[in-house]
Amino acid sequence: MKLEFGFGTGVQTVEVPDRNLRGVLRANEAPAIPSEEEEIRRALREPVGSPRLREIVRPGKTVAIVTSDLTRPMPTAKVMPALLDELYAGGVRPEDITLVFALGSHRHQTEAEQRKLAGERAWQEIRCEDSDPEDCVPLGVTTAGTPVDITRAVAEADIRICLGNVEYHYFAGYSGGAKAIMPGCSTRAAIQANHSMMVRDDACAGRLEGNPLRMDIEEAGDICGIDFILNVVLGEHKQILKAAAGDVKAAHRELCAFLDTIYLKQLPEAADIVLVSQGGAPKDLNLYQTQKALDNARHAVRQGGIIILIGSCKEGLGERVFQEWMTTSPSPEAMIERIGRDFQLGGHKAAAIAMTLQKAKVYLISDLEEDFVRSIFLSPMPSAQAALDAAFAELGEDASVLAMPFGGSTLPRIIVS
Repeated sequence: MKLEFGFGTGVQTVEVPDRNLRGVLRANEAPAIPSEEEEIRRALREPVGSPRLREIVRPGKTVAIVTSDLTRPMPTAKVMPALLDELYAGGVRPEDITLVFALGSHRHQTEAEQRKLAGERAWQEIRCEDSDPEDCVPLGVTTAGTPVDITRAVAEADIRICLGNVEYHYFAGYSGGAKAIMPGCSTRAAIQANHSMMVRDDACAGRLEGNPLRMDIEEAGDICGIDFILNVVLGEHKQILKAAAGDVKAAHRELCAFLDTIYLKQLPEAADIVLVSQGGAPKDLNLYQTQKALDNARHAVRQGGIIILIGSCKEGLGERVFQEWMTTSPSPEAMIERIGRDFQLGGHKAAAIAMTLQKAKVYLISDLEEDFVRSIFLSPMPSAQAALDAAFAELGEDASVLAMPFGGSTLPRIIVS
């Protein structure tokens, strides 16, 4: 079978023998919606656990809308027209609205990038800006000790609205909901305090209840105050499948349950070889983001198997501390040992890669230099097909293969009998 995997703005094509292929993990078919625009407007008309947004806002009140930066596929430009109409219907003036791009620990964006994310109407009508981790307001501390330091434009607004797309997150359980606030609009110290809980067993993909990291995120959201959310679940081609609006927890949980019906994949056994991609740009912009697909693939590969990771990484590693850990650690084992005694944001993803390497070899198809890829403990390959051929040569011609073309979204779960 010929398979295609997103690679930057292009694709990598692989021919997998039918006798070896155990499956292609793709989304289940979602219920049809009239259109993306109508689905957004329906969600705003029918909020979950909350009055309509137009009934929450008041004339003269300032509104901060928090949305994702360019490393996330949240289609902000698609949802803003309906959201602005709802705010205007409640009497809010354009000059009282700020669209804040939640950077978390990511780089600042160019004006052109902000404009593309916001969409032309929002860009022309309201203020748009990046969150600023250097200008935050201290609002309190969570039970777990995480400082709730929130970027000023959000902290000082009268009304806070969070946008986001809901997908699996390898230690927060799911993205979306209050995650726009923490870590989206927080300081590096606050993010580090929250993410230090990733080493706990219950901090894993697909888990909400009992997940200490997700509970901390939502407590931070409660302390800051989130008046309304508008979240979406996206299809494999980044189209909106479903939207939910309203209460920060109730609307979020509705979408998490929907996500499971589409992307949670039960498997009878692990595969020898897993081919995985983030699905292309913008999710494979750097290795820091591409790691998400690698972590999901780890749940599908057998001990001693091979993961073939397909991602452009045209901007390199993508984060300063992550790069320092990956380029200066003497071994993967050293990164795992270090995270146990010296948790650092950025280092956590290096340690996650190291933990994957304890289970399987990782062949990387990317735009990175081959010698550099070897220096960070991965095996460079010129193409996905060459990587699969090499994997068969190493594991045998009868090796089983599992394909994950949208690995950051699809969560494999081995059925334990």
